[in-house]
Amino acid sequence: MAVGRQAAYVGGAPPPVHRSPTARLRGAVRATTALRPAAAAAALRRRGRCPPLPPASTAAAAAAAAAATGRRHRVGPPTMDAAGAGVYAPDASPATTRVVVFGATGYIGRYVVREFVRRGYAVTAFARPRSGVGGKKSEADVIADFPGARVVFGDVTDRGSVATAFAPPPPPGDVVGDANTDAADATTAPPPTATVVVSCLASRTGGIADSVAIDYEATAGVMEVAREATAPGGVHFVLLSAVCVQKPLLAFQHAKLRMEAALTAAAEADPTFSYAIVRPTAFFKSLAGQVARLQAGKSYIMFGDGDLSKCNALSEADLARFIADAAAEPAKRNAVLPVGGPGAPVTPAQQAEMLFGILGKEPKYTRVPIGVMDGLIGVLGAVATVVPPMRDGVEFGKIGRYYATEDMVAEPYGEDTLEQFFRDVAEKGLEGQELGDAAVF
Repeated sequence: MAVGRQAAYVGGAPPPVHRSPTARLRGAVRATTALRPAAAAAALRRRGRCPPLPPASTAAAAAAAAAATGRRHRVGPPTMDAAGAGVYAPDASPATTRVVVFGATGYIGRYVVREFVRRGYAVTAFARPRSGVGGKKSEADVIADFPGARVVFGDVTDRGSVATAFAPPPPPGDVVGDANTDAADATTAPPPTATVVVSCLASRTGGIADSVAIDYEATAGVMEVAREATAPGGVHFVLLSAVCVQKPLLAFQHAKLRMEAALTAAAEADPTFSYAIVRPTAFFKSLAGQVARLQAGKSYIMFGDGDLSKCNALSEADLARFIADAAAEPAKRNAVLPVGGPGAPVTPAQQAEMLFGILGKEPKYTRVPIGVMDGLIGVLGAVATVVPPMRDGVEFGKIGRYYATEDMVAEPYGEDTLEQFFRDVAEKGLEGQELGDAAVF
């Protein structure tokens, strides 16, 4: 089945989960009381903006209900009157399509910017003045990273700052705000006939407040500013979400689902607005954390027997290509798009076997019972009742447990294989693959 066709569904049948009768009962209760995504969309339309997170989640609860019951939840595309307008107009072309990328200096954002430039789009990259892991990159570094793209520096949580990304480029020799553009482009580039916004924004830590602030509030702000800036035209919004929102147990997952509901509501209310929600499985770099450990002759650490959390991860380059496809392919319009890498999903035990073979090392394993993580989360939870700032510590523990136990599987796409990635890392190291604040993932 093609990825674009599968996109008509929010996820698929969830992986088998072994739960106690009590846990199954709690899941059934949650499923019967969950609100439907349509209710979330209606609430958004009534307010005319993105509302604060309600105590009982909306789109997230519906997705949880679908996961609990093992049924696929179909997302019907909104009725839209402008299917042939904007980025889908017959005369639209990359050269006349403005693409604005937020989260441009993140791990995936960098590749997304370069892929759109490679395809000939008029690209604007929105970045922080100090970006990269630990804020190591200066404005000059970022500009050098993105030849062929206009770079605008600002604060994604400030809507006035975000609006500068949609302003016309400055005339040659002038500097307007914090925008940088090539002088020749400023005089020869035709005015855009269509606008695509790509959001690669994501919480750097997965903390509760940061997830709400970035995965939902800042991203929703970008959407609203983009719609205002392109009126009376339209905008196509590509959201980088995550496949794990199909079973939402964590703060960042609920925040992403709220944003997905906001996009759906906007498309239903505005025939000139469309979206594509891209839900990748896992990135190669998230599986490479133990390479240096094994090279040093140490054991491979895995939870349980190593058969949990299988995934078909994909490379950053393949994901960037898929996102660029989602910017213009009609089959991916107003759709949720789960996507994984090529080949069959692999378990941690199979990843370890692959690595030991590549490194020529004798296999050694350290098996950690999942109960150890449960105990740690319990202790942190008890402390958090007395010391509220520790709630993020509890959330980090839950994130670790989630990624150690849940499958991340989606329709395969791309060409880059995990084995080749491991071989490259074994030979060249993890230069450029640093996790930074995202190490908890």
